[in-house]
Amino acid sequence: MVRRDFLKSTVKIFFLLISIISVSVFSIFTYPWKFKRKELTFFHATDEEALPIKGVRQVFIKHIRGNTQINSKAFIVNSGSELFALSPVCTHLGCLVNWYRPKNRFLCPCHGGQYDMNGKVVKGPPPADLNRMPIKIEDGKVYIGLRV
Repeated sequence: MVRRDFLKSTVKIFFLLISIISVSVFSIFTYPWKFKRKELTFFHATDEEALPIKGVRQVFIKHIRGNTQINSKAFIVNSGSELFALSPVCTHLGCLVNWYRPKNRFLCPCHGGQYDMNGKVVKGPPPADLNRMPIKIEDGKVYIGLRV
């Protein structure tokens, strides 16, 4: 390798690295909400007596973000052997799924995605299962964790 070619390659690599670092730093300052780690907070969803014996129950979680009150939706599922909470957000394009009791499925109204009672994809375009949400029960109250 000739000395001149080596220096050209070194200068090209140097400017490539500077470009990559600049774009990364610019992205962090331009879109900080994408890089900020949100804190997990538990919010009251329902009372323990209202939990489903077996099946699915939709709950609404009231919380405040900034100066705005938000009503988030979640599903509490009792499969008979396990109690867990599922996010209602379809993993395909983010539409909100609904529980359809006659078919025993979560159905997405946007593109026909279907999930079983455990949140597993059964049919349609969703690439992944519904996300599970942290849940805890304390003093007869059920709390679901949200990242806010």
